[in-house]
Amino acid sequence: MVVHSQANAASGMAVHDDCKLRFLELKAKRTYRFIVFKIEEKQKQVVVEKVGEPAQSYEDFTASLPADECRYAVYDFDFVTAENCQKSRIFFIAWSPDTSRVRSKMIYASSKDRFKRELDGIQVELQATDPTEMGLDVIKSRAS
Repeated sequence: MVVHSQANAASGMAVHDDCKLRFLELKAKRTYRFIVFKIEEKQKQVVVEKVGEPAQSYEDFTASLPADECRYAVYDFDFVTAENCQKSRIFFIAWSPDTSRVRSKMIYASSKDRFKRELDGIQVELQATDPTEMGLDVIKSRAS
């Protein structure tokens, strides 16, 4: 299997094909509840670190984000509207805890927009520097 990844001139960060593939599976087939992406600084590319099964909860998702390291994540949030319609929103979360390294925060910040463009179908974007900024209440209010 040959993996092609394009580097971005600005941040020099490539996106592993697996990232796009897994995202498409989440979007089209709902194979996953969430995907956590990590930047491999040495390889200068974004890779899939973890995927969550459809039955996993939002708590499982937040627990899979490291407390002191940056990550990108995608979460498929199901909810019921006021009109009692079942809906789903795909969230892109840029996790950048205050305790993470400055260099890491800069790399994640500078690569975010380009990485997000690779994932076609994101509906809501969230930036979070601590868990309260991406609590379930925040997700619910942003989803509707």
